Amino acid sequence: MPYSSNGRSQSDSATIEQSNSVFNVEGVKVYYGGLLALVDVYLQIPEKQIVAFIGPSGCGKSTLLRCFNRMNDLIPGAKVEGRLHYRDRNIYDSKVNAVKLRRQVGMVFQRPNPFPKSIYENIAFGPRANGYKGNIDELVENSLRRAAIWDEVKDKLKEKGTALSGGQQQRLCIARAIAMKPDVLLMDEPCSALDPISTSQVEELCLELKEQYTIIIVTHNMQQASRVADWTAFFNTEIDAGGKRRGKLVEFSPTAQMFNSPHTKEAQEYISGRFG
Repeated sequence: MPYSSNGRSQSDSATIEQSNSVFNVEGVKVYYGGLLALVDVYLQIPEKQIVAFIGPSGCGKSTLLRCFNRMNDLIPGAKVEGRLHYRDRNIYDSKVNAVKLRRQVGMVFQRPNPFPKSIYENIAFGPRANGYKGNIDELVENSLRRAAIWDEVKDKLKEKGTALSGGQQQRLCIARAIAMKPDVLLMDEPCSALDPISTSQVEELCLELKEQYTIIIVTHNMQQASRVADWTAFFNTEIDAGGKRRGKLVEFSPTAQMFNSPHTKEAQEYISGRFG
C-alpha cells in the first residue's frame, strides 16, 4: 500500500492484500560496520508485479534489494535488524538456509556477469550442480526462450557466453537465473551498462516475465520505472543527529500515482528533477 516518509502505510484505494504479498518488510534497518545505512523500512511486495526502487545515489535502494536474498550476509560488517518475511517466514531466522533462499530469490546484477563457459553451460551449470534430474537440454532451451534470446544463440550454444553483446549477456544472465526456477527475480540496475535497444529488450522481457515471477528492480532511470513498474518505492537520504547520512524509504505507491500525484514533497521534487 502507499507509504509516507514515516514508514507507515497511508490509506488509499489501491492496497496490497496481506495474502498477495511475497515479501513483508517490517522495521528493517541495515548497518555497515556499525554505521546505520538504511533506517526503518516498512514495505509489502505484491506477487507477480514489478516493483521499482528509485532515488538518488546512496539512498539504500541496492542495500534493501540485497536483503531480499540475504546477499548482505556476504558483506563484512553488514548487519540487518527487523523482520523480513518471505511467504510468511522470516528469512533472517537462524534456521533459514541462505543458499536455498537464493535459489528461490534469484538476482541479476548491474553488469552482465556470464560464467567463462559456453552459453549452454551458463544455463546448465547451476541446475546440474543442484541435482536437477530433468532433461537439461529442454531446461536450457526453455530458459533461453523465456529470456527472449533463444533465436539469437540456438546455433552457437557451444560458444562462450562472454562473446555475446552486452545486451545479450544480460539476457543470458536472466535466463541463467530463470533456469533455477525461482519465485522472485531481483534486478540491480540491469540496464545501466546497456545501449537503448538492449535496454528496451530487457524492459520488454520484464513485462513478459512478471506473468510468472515477482520482479524487484533498482533503477536510476525514472522513465524506466514509469514504463515497466506496477509499484514504485522512492528512497532518499537524511542526515542523522551525528551528521551521518543514511537512507530511508519515503514513499511507496502505485507507479501511476507516484509519477502523477506523489504523496510527499520529497518524491514530488525528485520526480520533477529538482534534485538527484
